[in-house]
Amino acid sequence: MLSDYRMMTIHAHPDDESSKGAGSVALYSDAGVTATLVCCTGGEEGDILNPAMDRPEIKQNIAKVRQEELAKAANIIGYKRVHYLGYRDSGMPDTEANKNPDCFANAPLDEAVGRLVKIIREEKPHVIVTYPDDQQGYQHPDHLKVFDISLPAWEAAGDPLKFPEFGDPWTPLKLYYTTWSRARIEALHDMFIKLKIESPFNDAWFDRPSQDHRITTKIDVSKFSQRRSDALLAHATQVDPNSPFWFGLPSEKSAEAYPWDDYILAFSRVGQICNESDLFEGVK
Repeated sequence: MLSDYRMMTIHAHPDDESSKGAGSVALYSDAGVTATLVCCTGGEEGDILNPAMDRPEIKQNIAKVRQEELAKAANIIGYKRVHYLGYRDSGMPDTEANKNPDCFANAPLDEAVGRLVKIIREEKPHVIVTYPDDQQGYQHPDHLKVFDISLPAWEAAGDPLKFPEFGDPWTPLKLYYTTWSRARIEALHDMFIKLKIESPFNDAWFDRPSQDHRITTKIDVSKFSQRRSDALLAHATQVDPNSPFWFGLPSEKSAEAYPWDDYILAFSRVGQICNESDLFEGVK
């Protein structure tokens, strides 16, 4: 058991924790690791993508509904605690929501970093997972901001001179970037074709810049494919249960096609290791 170890993931909106690395968190949580989720916004600008939830009372209370959905998903995955950073969803690029002074994208950097440092010092994670430096494939303002605050917080959390009002210093040991690899997309696409099911992966997916050459770490999450699906379904406003992208393949076929979560080890205080199969390698 890994009950002495802790990990933290940092995400932009409710549902991101289910679509990115949910299997890894489920695996480590089941093994005893204390997993903490930081959600930077309330997801207020998310479109309702499930026709069954496209109702006036849902739209009027979308922030509350999405909090409830996140609580369900986090419980399914195995997160011990969920922290909101306290900012409003910034919306997609070049939308009116970008102008809201309370949105995450407009948050003063020092303020947002300080909020994250406070949570890191409270939770004391050994491993942190965040968004990558290269997000050419999906340039949502909130996803970019997650990266912007993560590195300064990684550095500041262990520095007693930085944000002394937010508790005793804590020095995390490893920082990872999560990534959807080209290899994953190709493997899933090929499985759709093999099963004679129309693939949701069009040319735009294959035109995205690949980060595969940077991947250092592959976690076998084949046993947790259904858990990830269940967590996604908890986000009933955001995930259509009939979506071919998420559910076009049976969970077991998805796991057969590509059984891994992929990560880029960005920074390590326990040595730089390639070809890892464990986020806690060098920590234990």
